[in-house]
Amino acid sequence: MSATTEMPRYQSHKKVWALQIESVEDLGTDTTTPGANVRLNFVDKGFAPRDVNLFGRPTPSSGWYMVEYDNNYTSFSPSKEFEEGYTRIG
Repeated sequence: MSATTEMPRYQSHKKVWALQIESVEDLGTDTTTPGANVRLNFVDKGFAPRDVNLFGRPTPSSGWYMVEYDNNYTSFSPSKEFEEGYTRIG
């Protein structure tokens, strides 16, 4: 494969659960320590803050989305990319 070959493209068709992050608080523990190292506060105040461990994951920023999939996997997505790929349902 040459450096000029474009990677295959994919279109999202999954239904996911997501909350937009208002702020991220550092809890003072590193990502190699079991347990939470950041607290996520959400734009939608109907949901309690969630403490998570970011081991092996990008550190989300204000405006990003916390995304949960059917298999309970949680990831984080920048707002522009998430909003271009998903439309709110229900």
